[in-house]
Amino acid sequence: MRTPDIKSARMRHPLLWVPTGYFTMAIGYIMLTSVTAIMFKNMGMDNGRAAFYSSMLILAYTIKPLFAPLVEMYRTKKFFVLCAQVLIALGFAGAALAMKLPSHMTVVLVGLLALMSFIGATQDIASDGVYVTSLDARAQSLYCGVQSLSWNVGPIVASGFLVYLSGRLHTEVFGHDPKVFGPEWLDAWRIIFFIVAGLTLVMALWHARVMPEGARAENTPTSLAGAGTILWDSFVTFFQKRDVWKMIAFAFLFRISIGLLEKIGPFFMVDAAAKGGLGLSNEKLGIVYGTYGLVAVLLGSLLGGWFVARRGLKRTLFILCCAVNIPNITFLAMALTLPSSTLAITAGVAIEKFFYGFGSVGYMIYLMQQLAPGKYATTHYAFGTGLMGLCMMVTGAVSGHLQEMMGYVGYFVFVMVATIPSFLATWFVPFNHREDEGPALDAGRLVEDPTHETSTHRAA
Repeated sequence: MRTPDIKSARMRHPLLWVPTGYFTMAIGYIMLTSVTAIMFKNMGMDNGRAAFYSSMLILAYTIKPLFAPLVEMYRTKKFFVLCAQVLIALGFAGAALAMKLPSHMTVVLVGLLALMSFIGATQDIASDGVYVTSLDARAQSLYCGVQSLSWNVGPIVASGFLVYLSGRLHTEVFGHDPKVFGPEWLDAWRIIFFIVAGLTLVMALWHARVMPEGARAENTPTSLAGAGTILWDSFVTFFQKRDVWKMIAFAFLFRISIGLLEKIGPFFMVDAAAKGGLGLSNEKLGIVYGTYGLVAVLLGSLLGGWFVARRGLKRTLFILCCAVNIPNITFLAMALTLPSSTLAITAGVAIEKFFYGFGSVGYMIYLMQQLAPGKYATTHYAFGTGLMGLCMMVTGAVSGHLQEMMGYVGYFVFVMVATIPSFLATWFVPFNHREDEGPALDAGRLVEDPTHETSTHRAA
């Protein structure tokens, strides 16, 4: 009589679904918000439009706390995960097919990709909900490293391997000139989209078998009115926090230089020297950005976390702000010298990414320890990360147009000047809680007072 229960428990072991769940979340997000910028650039778009369109796809991920209660109200969290993954797979396949249509840009951009970003944000909400409601606090802590590492494999596959593969397909399979941007690139990207569609569908089938349903909390809202009441109260209490506008300024401005470089950095790598770029192929871009760059981010994040743990956040936050912003000068140096050595280019990107990872740790810890504490700690933490997403969306949307007006050298000078608000916001940011008073961090999620926590807040 006990055998079925034992078998069921084994089939739902966290190592069977946590790594694949967070990898699937990551690869969809990176494909929609970052890799599409490279695809648009390959297809012949100017930097302004390519950066704008890909940045607008971040909107759904920025506002996902607003529709998180809907995921809590109906069916199970696993149901939403599976539905989202199947729809994302169909969306990528549909986008690949739509590229054959004469009006493919309208169909792909305005229709499928925008819709897929909302579906992807829903997948994130539901997947997080499964994690925090299916595992107890000890298990969440135990698998937090697996969760983080699995998510970071997604960018390596998407920004690294798939961008690299697009270049190989374009040149070796279809025989096109890699330095000519235009509709010919659609042949390669169509295959990439089919690969992502197939991979996501396989993950959905796997999760249908091994993923737990995800528990429901007793205080889960049963109506839209109830969900709206919770959201409204969380907004009101958020703006009642002491020094809230200084914290909002910090949350929005700390990563402004990263937002300005996120799309333009890769464009600078692939643009020809005649346009002030380095003229890299997609293959080299995939290796430099998706492999060495991401390894540098991971290493920097580990060392940054150790540095904050040793010295404390209040004593180190301004140093971390310097780490995020000052190394961006490597792009200005490369724009001035236009190095042809792959080693030199890789070193410049690795330096910038390492210090970005090192410094960004302080940003997330500040949100947890200073911005989030209160009645709705997890929801308020989501507001903070939403401000970060808003910054990335706004800066990404304008970055291409600014670069076209200024050229690469002028633009990278502008980026360095634009870091000044980050330094000011960090210098004046308040510390109203002792560093050991904030919500505890379990597996990358916040743990609140259980009398106030609902699964809606955690999913947000």
